[in-house]
Amino acid sequence: MAYMPQKPARTPTSEELRARIPGWGADLDPRDRPAVPRLQFDPTLSGAHWEFPERQEEKYPRERSIEHKFLTPVFGTSCPPKGLSGVMRRYAYRRFSEARAAHWLILLAADRVDAAESHLASFATLHPDNPITETGVLSEFSRHGYSSRVGRKRADVNHQWIDPILIGGPWLLAGAGAATAFGAVLRRLRK
Repeated sequence: MAYMPQKPARTPTSEELRARIPGWGADLDPRDRPAVPRLQFDPTLSGAHWEFPERQEEKYPRERSIEHKFLTPVFGTSCPPKGLSGVMRRYAYRRFSEARAAHWLILLAADRVDAAESHLASFATLHPDNPITETGVLSEFSRHGYSSRVGRKRADVNHQWIDPILIGGPWLLAGAGAATAFGAVLRRLRK
């Protein structure tokens, strides 16, 4: 026993453990272990059935790191680079190593630019973005938003004061800019 002055009892043998615990030591015999052939080390056996994997077709130029000679055999195609954000991403990959902070900072900025481009593009559709319903601000009033944060020691409570500025500020600035531009166009048309 732990923390006792007596010397601990000897460790039971495998036979004693097998007799006392049903199923103990079932994997001691390598012939009973299904993973044993996989455990054998043979550097010539990789398990691959190719010398070099079949390459995915590159339908448009993809950004690739300057550390690598070519793209990986399979790559993502769900979000092709487009617009100003695509130009920023291509520049980050063409100019900076992945080990440089500038590479990642440009990619982060490109994500923000892509979000802004998507918001602006939504105005050209029949269903533009709706910041009131899509940000979840209405759930603050219908799903106990205030009571879920008070007295719960949540980490996000510290920055709640700035959330309306960060979320609503760009929309207010865009609305003010659009109103100013609309007013300027009307003034020019009246002259």
